[in-house]
Amino acid sequence: MSGTNDTPFQAAGRGSRGLDMPSRSPSSTSSTHSGDTTESIQPAVRVNPEEELERCPTNHSLGPDMPVEPISSVVEIPDEVYDRLPPHRKLVVVFLLSFCSFLAPISSTSILAATPEVAAEYDTTGSIINVVNALYMLFMGISPIFWGPLSQVYGRRLVTITTAVGFLAASIGTALAPNLGAFFVFRLLTAFEGTSFILVGASVIGDMYRPTERGTATGWFLSGTLIGPALGPFIGGIIVTYTSWRVIFWLQTGLAGVAAVGTYFLLPETIYHMKIDDLVGYSGPAKVRVVLGMINPWRVIRLWEYPNLFLTGIASASLVWNMYSLLTPIRYVLNPRYNLTTPMQGGLFYLAPGCGYLLGTFVGGRYADYVVKKYIKKRGVRIPEDRMYSALPFMGIIIPGCVLIYGWCVEKDVGGIPLTVVVLFLQGVAQLFCFPSLNTYCLDVMPGRGAEVIAGNYAIRYLLACAGTAVVLPAINGIGVGWFSTISALFVFTGTVCAYVSILWGREWRQKVDAKRRKRATRKMLEEKSDEHFTTTDDTLQEESPGSMLGSPTGATRNQNPLTTTTPGAQKKKEEV
Repeated sequence: MSGTNDTPFQAAGRGSRGLDMPSRSPSSTSSTHSGDTTESIQPAVRVNPEEELERCPTNHSLGPDMPVEPISSVVEIPDEVYDRLPPHRKLVVVFLLSFCSFLAPISSTSILAATPEVAAEYDTTGSIINVVNALYMLFMGISPIFWGPLSQVYGRRLVTITTAVGFLAASIGTALAPNLGAFFVFRLLTAFEGTSFILVGASVIGDMYRPTERGTATGWFLSGTLIGPALGPFIGGIIVTYTSWRVIFWLQTGLAGVAAVGTYFLLPETIYHMKIDDLVGYSGPAKVRVVLGMINPWRVIRLWEYPNLFLTGIASASLVWNMYSLLTPIRYVLNPRYNLTTPMQGGLFYLAPGCGYLLGTFVGGRYADYVVKKYIKKRGVRIPEDRMYSALPFMGIIIPGCVLIYGWCVEKDVGGIPLTVVVLFLQGVAQLFCFPSLNTYCLDVMPGRGAEVIAGNYAIRYLLACAGTAVVLPAINGIGVGWFSTISALFVFTGTVCAYVSILWGREWRQKVDAKRRKRATRKMLEEKSDEHFTTTDDTLQEESPGSMLGSPTGATRNQNPLTTTTPGAQKKKEEV
């Protein structure tokens, strides 16, 4: 942990006056994962007169294959990294990214209130437009496996600015779409670009805040991602009631322009270890090969080898399934049930969960941090899985209960509008007690690879959101809103079980998978060393005469076990990698 003297990172974060800053000790690293297998990045501090945050540019990987696939789940980050920005600047970044993360989700639901109007303009059916909405969620699920590795290699700022401009262009294309095909394509591009805000924003939280502070910051950041889906249909309903549905996307274009300008001027590069820095000294085909390995989407999918990460993804996905399966059919289910006649009247129901999300913002993240500190005090060390205790009562009891009450009261026409509004509000509050805990766990559990971990989590959750959006209307028409809500409640409860078993055995699973990966990597390095030894020996022998081979040192070398060429020091160095 940091000492009493300012480090270069702390000085940089507070706007240090001078440039002659003493180097910090390479041994100073965070000890929040004591007991786990760790892998340390030792920074080589570089002094930069520009307003750029310090980061570690050292060749951490020690070989052409190591940047592609680290063999330990934990990379310890020096504590001083979190002091590079002053608190007020961190708040500006959090609110900027919360605004950016508001865009893709609000775009996913703002069109729901206008589905009949869009279908009429393109001479198609509401079911076809709902397919487009489901594919929107599918592309939100696919895109994180691309943006996560890219942000680890090239940094958060470049990816965010690039995708902000792309989102702006796709929004303009959607507003001007002359036919269903163009509308289809630009909507999917909007989803693909917009999800990067959610992914990179969460990674920036991990870059700026200590593990004991991340829950609160994540709660504020997630307010954008959760209020967006709830507020979108209400805004869309107002617009469609009084003007054309295309105005929805012109409004989205204006918001996207603000996001693009804001990220360019206000978002610093926050990543501590940019992986492109590992390639100093590489050139030509070797560099291209390693970069392609670094940005390979398979890196994200490979992380599901860790059972705790996959099960946490299922837990998150159950919440997103529940959210979109509640929000998608409101106009179709509640308008006829309560004799509502305009899109704006149906859109008012979306304000109930939206207000719940907003209220949960103030307390959900803080409660998650409180639970972390409580267990640190109890155990003496921080175990990342302890954070998820804060989500269990809300996932296991409150949300399933609210969903069941909502579904069967609407099905049996009991309680009327007041009861519907209350349960939608309460489940909205409860979700903001769950998402900060699960999101922040993704950042805590594998420091240094947070963007890839949370990319895998978002991929699972939005793929399930796609399924929920696609099946909710046919399912409600087939079995009724009561039984469909029962299925959703059971899914959320199953997600709670997944989170609980991850708490119980997550640390053990991580250590076992780390050990397995380390064995694979060591075996691969020894095999490569063996092949290299034989190749070198054969080349030497070809240069020697047949007579000189007998009894020569070269011949003796040929008869040696190639594994003995690895010295103990070299082997230790490899295992540390």
